[in-house]
Amino acid sequence: MCINKLLIHLFSTILPSPSGKRLRAGALLIFSIGFVLLAKAGNENFPIGARSSAMGNASVSLSDVWSAQQNQAGLGFMKKIAAGVYYENRFSLKELSLKGAVIALPIKGGTFGLSISNFGYSLFSENKYCFSFAKAFSDKFSMGIAMDYLTTKISEGYGSKGTLAAEFGIQAKPIKELTIGAHVFNPTRAKLSDYNNERIPTIIRLGADYNFSDKVTVAIETEKDMSKKSIFKAGIEYKAVKEFYLRAGIATNPTLSSFGFGLNLKNFKLDISANYHQVLGFSPQFGLTYVLGKNESDSPKKQ
Repeated sequence: MCINKLLIHLFSTILPSPSGKRLRAGALLIFSIGFVLLAKAGNENFPIGARSSAMGNASVSLSDVWSAQQNQAGLGFMKKIAAGVYYENRFSLKELSLKGAVIALPIKGGTFGLSISNFGYSLFSENKYCFSFAKAFSDKFSMGIAMDYLTTKISEGYGSKGTLAAEFGIQAKPIKELTIGAHVFNPTRAKLSDYNNERIPTIIRLGADYNFSDKVTVAIETEKDMSKKSIFKAGIEYKAVKEFYLRAGIATNPTLSSFGFGLNLKNFKLDISANYHQVLGFSPQFGLTYVLGKNESDSPKKQ
């Protein structure tokens, strides 16, 4: 199955049709696939989590339940069972919506994680099913690994395609206030299709966050898709009061600004954020996390 070949076929067969429903469906399908091609290659490692999204998606050094998707090493520092759901309405188009769910299960020897995400709609969709395990070897170092099953589904008789990929990451805390993180997605360059040797992108991320105080955390990150330009991300989180957080961030290639807030309600954490692209507009996000167990005062790094 070749996405580039599919686009050519759609332009030649669907768009000339005067049928309103068919024309709209074809246009949406082409736009959806075209968006994936312009943003990155298909089956990219979509970031999920409204907290990190508000911080420009500078998340490789953060440790929370969303580490099941962002950097599995962060799960190693978790002490409680947690689960979360996420929804993003990209550029306010439901056809480009991104949905996700995560769960973290700490045990005596480490932490198991499960992450599921879905991008797209009925005519075109991409799914990721990720099973991970992380272990903290001390309070200063953690490693995580994951196995993914990635699928692409296209309507109009093109069917679906699935492939396996791997991930691994580390986090280190050389001093109390500083966390450094590194993560590699798909180091083996898993193949999506034999046609034109299409492969899942290999993505390397490196970053850090620093606690300037109990109230302020700054995170930075660089991301490199091996076939694209590097992306720089930066974000800040400010704990206004014990239950309320303010966040903002930026990212390059493409240039995005982001902002949002978080609210802690006993065992629940509500995060709302939005990204802004100067041409395509706003992408609002929503996240809800549940942490099992007695609620404790959160530090800026671990939520």
